[in-house]
Amino acid sequence: MALPDDLTVGIDIGTSSVKAVAVDAEGTVVRRSRVPHAFAIPNAQRFEHDAQTNWFDGPQRALRELGSDLEPVGVSVAAMVPSLTAVDEHERPIAPGLLYGDERGAGGQGHPGESGELGRFLEWLAEEYPQARGFRPAQAVANAALSGEATLSTTAAAACYPLFDFVGWNQDLVSAAGARVEQLPRLVPGGHVAATVKGFKNCVLEGGTIDAMAEQMVAGADNDGDVLVLCGTTLIVWIVTSEPETVDGCFSIPHTTPGKFLVGGPSNAGGLFLNWASSLLRQADPDHDSPEGLSYGRAGDPTGDPTGDPIAVPLWVPYPRGERVPLHDVDRRASIHGLDLTHGPAALRQAAFEAAGFVARRMIDATSAQPRRIVATGGGVRVAQWLDTLATCTSLPVDVVAVPEGGALGAAFLARIAAGLETNTAAASRWASISHTVDPNTKWRNAVDDRYHKWSQLAG
Repeated sequence: MALPDDLTVGIDIGTSSVKAVAVDAEGTVVRRSRVPHAFAIPNAQRFEHDAQTNWFDGPQRALRELGSDLEPVGVSVAAMVPSLTAVDEHERPIAPGLLYGDERGAGGQGHPGESGELGRFLEWLAEEYPQARGFRPAQAVANAALSGEATLSTTAAAACYPLFDFVGWNQDLVSAAGARVEQLPRLVPGGHVAATVKGFKNCVLEGGTIDAMAEQMVAGADNDGDVLVLCGTTLIVWIVTSEPETVDGCFSIPHTTPGKFLVGGPSNAGGLFLNWASSLLRQADPDHDSPEGLSYGRAGDPTGDPTGDPIAVPLWVPYPRGERVPLHDVDRRASIHGLDLTHGPAALRQAAFEAAGFVARRMIDATSAQPRRIVATGGGVRVAQWLDTLATCTSLPVDVVAVPEGGALGAAFLARIAAGLETNTAAASRWASISHTVDPNTKWRNAVDDRYHKWSQLAG
């Protein structure tokens, strides 16, 4: 079957993999690829990538693996934020890729933009790599790999505030960090052509975007009462409102849908925590290779009760590397409470998933919103236990997106804008689709509510 002639490609550089999708005009994914990669935690306060492998080589490989017969008209790259590395005269990384929460960006409070996290990344890299030709976020490294030019959209640059002041690079702040403005990527407006993609005829490159923003564009959580939950390496919870709302420890930002706002933010109680917890427990329960299907008695009970009765599950405070929203405390650490000799690995695994669900519930409860549903996106939607637990912990139905690679899907829509096939991001909502709905398990509601209130006292 011949491929459509207006395909665009979205690439998403995540914490644990690079995903790519080729998408037609209706939002149908016709090809997909995934390139796994590692992240490094040299000590409890550091968090980094091999920028050469993950940011430079990975996007090229993900694009190639979509197929040699692919002829896209546009490409765009989304990535996690903030991130930064140093590059040589060939635009190849010569330093580790510093990631959100790394101690080399510590020193401020609140949102990375407000705290100046990326500015401190720049200061550290400029001192440690004085020979560097430039300093690049992940999107700019990928753009250089794909096109030969280190470009960055103003949308992605927003995560660099205050180094980027929404007009351009702030020369005074860049100089104070020990760098020069010309060492930072060339800026282009979001949704515009930044360069052309090597190896393809007439294929434009959009300047890139923030992964969470790309997912938001195509999730369909656009109305009051919707709660967007990004089940990725980072857990991100956004409550949709008609007015900006001030909530202690949370962020309030404009929605990509005109007239709407998002309240909430990122938490470390996502896939990074859950995978770590599961890996520890897998050593004690080697026959259990996957967490899928073990929540609340639906496909076997985590506590060993075949009826699924709501018997005890311990409480897990999910902060092995500190917490972001709403605590903003890098020194918090994980702990387990209420553990006794009746608990096995499955009960502890359930406690970890409940912790992630409780984090989401805490953000929802902190707002004045009247939530009616959760829209779940991200790679974690493939894990049944996460979705079951999220629904029951929040007492909300969970609508699961049909395309888990939301960051890549949203980036593909931005590529359509750059290619002149779309006019604005508001139209991206037509690509939103739901595969199925997961309902709360009402039998467990009282027991889970009781655990949530105890957890809230322990978790801070």
